[in-house]
Amino acid sequence: MTGKKTGKVYLVGAGPGDPGLLTLKAKACLSRADVIIYDNLANRIFLKYADSDAELIYVGKKGGHHTMRQKDINSLIVDRARNGHFVVRLKGGDPFIFGRGGEEALELIEAGIDFEIVPGITSAIAVPAYAGIPLTHRNYTSTVAFITGHEDPQKEKSDIAWDKLATGAGTLVFLMGVANLPRIVEKLMEYGRAPDTPVAVIRSGTVPEQKTIKGTLKDIVRLSRESGMSPPAIIVVGDVIHLREKLNWFERRPLFEKRIVVTRAREQASGFLSDLSELGAECIEFPTIEVVPPENWDPLDHAIKTIDRFNWLLFTSVNGVHYFLKRLETLGKDVRDLKGINIGTIGPKTAEIWRALGIKPDLIPEEYRAESLVESFKELGFKKTNILLPRAESAREVLPEELRKMGAQVEVVPAYRTVRPDNNTANVRKMLEHGTIDMVTFTSSSTVNNFVEMFKTDVRELRKWMTAVAVACIGPITAETAQKYGFTVSLTPSEYTIESLTDSIVQYFSSH
Repeated sequence: MTGKKTGKVYLVGAGPGDPGLLTLKAKACLSRADVIIYDNLANRIFLKYADSDAELIYVGKKGGHHTMRQKDINSLIVDRARNGHFVVRLKGGDPFIFGRGGEEALELIEAGIDFEIVPGITSAIAVPAYAGIPLTHRNYTSTVAFITGHEDPQKEKSDIAWDKLATGAGTLVFLMGVANLPRIVEKLMEYGRAPDTPVAVIRSGTVPEQKTIKGTLKDIVRLSRESGMSPPAIIVVGDVIHLREKLNWFERRPLFEKRIVVTRAREQASGFLSDLSELGAECIEFPTIEVVPPENWDPLDHAIKTIDRFNWLLFTSVNGVHYFLKRLETLGKDVRDLKGINIGTIGPKTAEIWRALGIKPDLIPEEYRAESLVESFKELGFKKTNILLPRAESAREVLPEELRKMGAQVEVVPAYRTVRPDNNTANVRKMLEHGTIDMVTFTSSSTVNNFVEMFKTDVRELRKWMTAVAVACIGPITAETAQKYGFTVSLTPSEYTIESLTDSIVQYFSSH
């Protein structure tokens, strides 16, 4: 009889916080892990890569409070591996740069457990880069040193050779050193570093909350105190800081420091979130609608089975096309069965899906709303035609009603429905209450209605909170719905697309 097979441990660096700086190997490890033992990460979004069945164990520390002693963390890692699990020990930054990864690796060797190290991008290099500070530059210095700033000031003897360090490297980077900043400054000047040496303190580097202050050794303690700098922060000392004035790219992005709530359905929001984040915004993903199949497929199935009787297919959204095509395939048909049928769409994204299939839509109104589609049909001058309109289960009746007035036979079938997800509103409620949200975006009337419904116990308070928040709506119909609830709409783009909405958001904040 053979014993249980021992698992394996991966000591993984999560990087400094920006989700884009997580390595591909780290992501792969997270997706395969049975157990993830993680620290107080700069960004917990990394945990979304974990399998839904993975065991997540938090062992971090914050503000000096330890959830678990290092000795107990070591035992936990060993225990889970001995039980045959694929264990990821996830650590901020890099495991071997002041991350105690070396200690944990030695414990694994002693326990006879196989392991791998997955390096992470250390905050020591990433954070200064995001603050526009190159750690080396041939016109300033060719040497750099990384030092822990967390050394206990009560120790009888420092492990840092201050006499050699102070002038031994052109750039000094202290990690976890804000609390000890007075001592660091004192020691550097005591051992020969000039009082006018440039210093930068960077808090929450690589994420939208990043904050940077500049000074010199003689005044950085005062400036740091006045600015309220607190951990997590990195201290950079050296002449390379002069380059920040020209190289400060991250904090100059147009939406930097703007906190924007995105209410779009999660499955459709990724591109919007990505674009806003690239422009510097801190995006709060707060979907107020979820797109799901209709309760009954029969009406759509019947229409598809008798598709030859229709002259036109009209689609008012990407979702309508997606579910129609999915059902077409389920019923054993494909786009060849649509031969001879005209296709009309509202919006470029809806049209793009058909173009990707090699089908050019016959009708795309210039304005992306139902009323414009009606006007386009009027220009065609048709009298009698048979139209299939696969759309949301509940939608405005303007389009089918107006087409019927023109003599068309219109069959409306539900292709999908939108429901309100069971979101936890506590976080967004708290931010609204404290006035820390800059903008809320709405991409349909449903997102507005459900947003208000989620706060139905605080409707009066919600109206009050929203007076301090910019409201961005994708189009006039959505804007009308928002105004119905007493919200002041700050912007509506000229074209009712996500791209145009994004551009309008940038323009709004640039002018305010």
